[in-house]
Amino acid sequence: MSTASRGTDFEIVKQRIHQKLIGKLDLSKVGNLEGDVLKREIRGVIEQLCDLEENLMNRTERDRLVEEIMDETLGLGPLEFLLKDPTISDILINGPKNIYCERGGKMEKSKIEFRDNNHLLQIIDRIVSKVGRRVDETCPMVDARLTDGSRVNAIIPPLALDGAAMSIRRFGSNPLKLEDLLNFKAFTPEMVMLLEGAMKARLNIVISGGTGSGKTTLLNTLSSFISNEDRIITIEDAAEIQLQQDHVVRLETRPPNIEGKGAVSATDLVKNCLRMRPERIIIGECRGPETLDMLQAMNTGHEGSLTTTHANTPRDCIARMETMIMMAGFDLPIKAMRTQISSAVDLIIQANRLQGGPRKVTRITEVCGMENDTIVMQDIFKFDKTGVDENGRATGKFICTGVRPKCMDKLESMGIKLPSSIFRERVMMED
Repeated sequence: MSTASRGTDFEIVKQRIHQKLIGKLDLSKVGNLEGDVLKREIRGVIEQLCDLEENLMNRTERDRLVEEIMDETLGLGPLEFLLKDPTISDILINGPKNIYCERGGKMEKSKIEFRDNNHLLQIIDRIVSKVGRRVDETCPMVDARLTDGSRVNAIIPPLALDGAAMSIRRFGSNPLKLEDLLNFKAFTPEMVMLLEGAMKARLNIVISGGTGSGKTTLLNTLSSFISNEDRIITIEDAAEIQLQQDHVVRLETRPPNIEGKGAVSATDLVKNCLRMRPERIIIGECRGPETLDMLQAMNTGHEGSLTTTHANTPRDCIARMETMIMMAGFDLPIKAMRTQISSAVDLIIQANRLQGGPRKVTRITEVCGMENDTIVMQDIFKFDKTGVDENGRATGKFICTGVRPKCMDKLESMGIKLPSSIFRERVMMED
C-alpha cells in the first residue's frame, strides 16, 4: 500500500472514530467533569472504539490516532503538535495545507495540515469563542489569544481568497525573563541598570519597533521592575501582557456586535481607567486616537506609564505619535502636539529584529525637551550593525555614546544612584 493511500485510510478511520465518539459521549455527564478526569474518560472511550475497528494499523499508528482524536476533541486539532514545541515562536497558517513556523529566527514549512478549510474554520472558531469573540462573514477579521497568552489574528473568506489565514505569536506559559534576554545579548548589563532605574524612578517609557521585534517581550521584562505596591491598569486589544505583580487590573477592547454596535475602543478604556485610580497605565500598543489620552495621562500624575508603538527609529516614533494624535480629530498646532509629547515621554527604547533573526535593543534615546518647534533627543546607548556572520545573522557592537542622561537628576532625587562609569564613551559589547 502506498504512503498516500495509507495516509488517506488513516484520516478516514480518524474521522469515523471521531464521529462515533461524538455520538457515544454523554454530554450531560461530560459537562460535570474537569481537567485530567475528563481527559481520562474520553481517552478510554476512544481506545474502546479503536478496539472495535477491523482494519486498524500497528500500535504506533494506533497511539497516534488516539492522540490526534484527543487533540480534535479537547484541543486545537493539528495545531496542538506545534503548540507543544517550545522552540517555535510564530505559527503562520496560509490556508489549510500551508503552515509555516518560525524556529530560532528562521521560517520553515511544517508537515502539519488541516483536513480542509472547514476544519481550519472550526479550530479558529474554537479559539475565538473562548475569549468571547466571533468570526464569520459579517466579521471576517478577529484578534484573540490562547490560554497561554499567545496572540492570535485570523482572517477568513471572503477577505482571505485562498482559505482562512491565521497567525499565532507565541509567548508561552514561561515568558522570557531579564536573564534570558541578557544571555541572548538583546542588550547589555549597563543598559539594564539604566532601564531599571528609570522604571523605579517612574519615568514614562515608549517602546518602539517593527513587527516581531520583541516589543511586548521587552515591555513584560521592564514591568518586572515595577513595585508590587503600585496599582497597574493594562489596556490591550488582545490581552498578552504578563505581569507578575498582584495589584493589576486587565482591560481588553471589544469589537462591535453583529449589528455594528457595542464596540469599546482603547480610547474608551483609557478614559475610563483614569477614574480607577491607577498609579501606572500600560497600553499594549498605541495605534490610534488613544495616544493623545495616554500622553495626557502621563502628564497628569500617572508617571511610570508604558506603551509600545510601531516605528523603525526613535525619530520615526515621535512622527508616528504626532500622526496618531491627529487621528483623535483635534486640530492641534504642531508645536502644541510636540510640547505634549516632549513633556510626557522621558525615554524611547528602540527594538529591532535584525537580519537572520536576532532581536536587539538598538537605541535607548532620551527625550530632552523642545528647541523652537523641534523635539530634542539624544542617544544614550546604541547598537551599530557591522555585518553578518557565516550563518547569515547580523553582527554588531553595543556603544555607549558618553552622554550623561538629563533624567539622572530625577533618578538621584529619588535615591537611585547609578555609577557614572556606565555612561563613559566606549564599546560595551561586540556580538
